Amino acid sequence: MARFLRYRWAVVVIFFLFMLLHQSDRLLIGPLTTPIMETFGIDEVQMGAVSTGALLVGAIMYPVWGFLYDRYARAKLLALASFIWGSTTWLNALAPSYRVFLVTRASTGIDDSSYPGLFSLISDYFGPTMRGKVYGLLQLSQPLGYMTGLIVATVLAGTLGWRSVFYITGSLGVALAIVIFFLVREPPRGQSEPEMAGLEEVGVYRFEWKLAKGLFRKRSLWFLFAQGFVGVFPWNVITFWFFRYLETERNYESGAILLTMAPAILVLASGYFIGGLLGDTLFKRMIRGRVLVALGGVLTGAILLNLTMRVPIEAQGLFMGMLLLTALVIPFAAPNVISTVYDITLPEVRSTALAVQYFIESAGAASAPLLAGFIARESSLGNAIILICTTAWLLGACFLVLTAYLVPHDIRTLRRQMAERAEAERRLHGG
Repeated sequence: MARFLRYRWAVVVIFFLFMLLHQSDRLLIGPLTTPIMETFGIDEVQMGAVSTGALLVGAIMYPVWGFLYDRYARAKLLALASFIWGSTTWLNALAPSYRVFLVTRASTGIDDSSYPGLFSLISDYFGPTMRGKVYGLLQLSQPLGYMTGLIVATVLAGTLGWRSVFYITGSLGVALAIVIFFLVREPPRGQSEPEMAGLEEVGVYRFEWKLAKGLFRKRSLWFLFAQGFVGVFPWNVITFWFFRYLETERNYESGAILLTMAPAILVLASGYFIGGLLGDTLFKRMIRGRVLVALGGVLTGAILLNLTMRVPIEAQGLFMGMLLLTALVIPFAAPNVISTVYDITLPEVRSTALAVQYFIESAGAASAPLLAGFIARESSLGNAIILICTTAWLLGACFLVLTAYLVPHDIRTLRRQMAERAEAERRLHGG
């Protein structure tokens, strides 16, 4: 048992590195926006189309990855995803023209939708009362990856050029593919559920279409999907355009941007873990706990972002303080949404369930960078960020209220199904 407990944390470390470096590669497009635009002589709308293309491909691939993860070995598929990440990033760096860059950047979206299998695999190493913290820890990789990309872009892009930066991150993807392939083992699906405690063997449960169709009969999942549709609009706008907003509308030099964004990203990263920790803690006390933490983060984030963006340009200290407060609370929903999806779905369809969640998120948010580009061209980037983020978060809060009302029934249904499954296993094995 002690060896297993150590090993599962080793898997978390490997997946953290995968997500950190993958997010660095994926989010580099933001800090490198200006030199890429200058290379190809394009405007904000054309550059927005670059990000939108990758998001659309990622959205299309979510159901494909979800189905594959629930049918086959998740660890090996994650190794394949890492190899695809490295390969497509190299192709993107080689692009000689804007059209080729647009197509190759879109191809990087193939591996961007590979996370459902990772979270599903982790759910079989950690039980329900620990998942929020672990998912929050893993999701630290997104803001830290952005910061890593920001530092790399600031330090290396000016001397090596943006293409060389992509060569470096692509090579790391191939290296991690080898690590995952040889070191990560596939756990039995559902082994960490509390009802399975004490069982010497856990049966093999595989994807079935009737179970996948049954996901859409869970009413709380409907509103989680709806929240996901609007909830990622702000993230895509912020990660893609905020660097340029500081540069062009707040007149920050590259060094000042780094000094502003680095602390904000570190605070943002802590918000994922704190949100997951709060969700786990409240979930132990009340069945709606996770969703209430997510709701609080969304509402508070909407208010704080509005106040932050309206700080006068000359008040850089106040802007920094408000930015840090906003960064702390806006990630609260992320680990709790994933954990809630797994609180109401059977282990053998969890990749599919989260893939549907992410598909809907990506399908809705794929247009966000392009929409922000249009608003910025007619008004300003600041107005684009405020309008899109505030509208999306307020709508998301409404959907989370409905989720909180409905989720107890679906959680109890899953616990009953797992108890029946555990009893069948005991009878089968004479326990």
